[in-house]
Amino acid sequence: MMARFLYNLALLSLLPYVWLHLFLRSRKQPEYLEHLGERFGRYAVAPRQPLIWLHAVSVGETRAAAPIVAALRARYPDCRILLSHMTPTGRRTSEELFGDEVTRVYLPYDYPFAVRRFLTRYRPAVGVIMETEIWPNLVAACQAEGIPLLLANARLSEKSARRYARFPNLTRGALRGLAGIAAQTEEDAERLRVLGAPSVEVLGNVKFDMLPPPEQIVLGEALRGRMGSRPVLLAASTREGEEALLFEALASQPPDDTLLVVVPRHPQRFDEVAAMAAKAGLAVQRRSEESPVEARTQILIGDSMGEMFAYYAACDVAFIGGSLLDYGSQNLIEACVMGKPVLIGRSTYNFSHAAEQALACGAARQIGSAVELLEAAQGLLHDNVGRRDMGEAGREFAARHRGATARTLMLIESRLADRPDV
Repeated sequence: MMARFLYNLALLSLLPYVWLHLFLRSRKQPEYLEHLGERFGRYAVAPRQPLIWLHAVSVGETRAAAPIVAALRARYPDCRILLSHMTPTGRRTSEELFGDEVTRVYLPYDYPFAVRRFLTRYRPAVGVIMETEIWPNLVAACQAEGIPLLLANARLSEKSARRYARFPNLTRGALRGLAGIAAQTEEDAERLRVLGAPSVEVLGNVKFDMLPPPEQIVLGEALRGRMGSRPVLLAASTREGEEALLFEALASQPPDDTLLVVVPRHPQRFDEVAAMAAKAGLAVQRRSEESPVEARTQILIGDSMGEMFAYYAACDVAFIGGSLLDYGSQNLIEACVMGKPVLIGRSTYNFSHAAEQALACGAARQIGSAVELLEAAQGLLHDNVGRRDMGEAGREFAARHRGATARTLMLIESRLADRPDV
């Protein structure tokens, strides 16, 4: 109790800075100033159906939630899915993936009054937090209201575990207040146990269950048609600082007629990355121009949301962003599902288990710099057999690890079994 009391004092002291934070973020993403009341538990009228609540903080978690949303809607057709987020890009991704099929809101900041308002308004039958977002007041409020709260598809890197370990009593109390924890790997489970989680099941990674929508394949074929017959290297979900390294390497050693497609992780950086490529002296086009890619174009900026499967369908080789610099990597599983050879940097702590296994089975190769990336890509782009073998290894790797969604659904069902309103 003392740990949470001190935590709440710290939250209160930070309250003025919350508004400053939102204002500063809105300078790049004006959407941060929308739905402000929801950040503090002020919502419109809730749906009348029983609610199953999933929390997906941003883009990656929202995409990972897609198989679970589909499974829940099929299993509980009379329930409404409430999907909460923390970022505008997560909310926008939800709109693109689910449209009006779900109710979407921002989860309030972890102030006691705000989380109580949220739970009072919606009264979900169960809550499911995707991956790892541990909010002490939210957990305590769910306990007080008798709402089972689960942590699903949980992953915890060594870096994140060290951060939570700085507040052992607070973290232990929150973990013990959860109604269940489903970890992706045994390594994730063990880190959670060390932090105080009393019971953790290893159910796998639901991202392996994400299959490309048919319309994304069709769109990918159309995109490839605009690119022509040139070799295509995709730099997927790149993070700040990585594009500059890629453009510098490309400008110093232009590779044949290869087209580099760069899809920044965050949409607010689209303009910045396009300008950066032009400043480096490279010929640039943008996906949003909806025009054929000219023969002289070296860089195509993928300035669109919700089309990652289409970009994978259109490319020959995929580099996974967030791994060239110390961001821990973005998701390499989608590229494997699409049967594309994967190149990945040294920083993989967010997907360490998947990266290790993809490297071990030959679905991926590791590079240490932007120059190495271009050299490895060029080798693969001129090696049809090597690309085919890596792509097949990726498909087999992804297929072997499917099934986490069904196991997670069983966990959710077990917590809903004694809920008369579902």
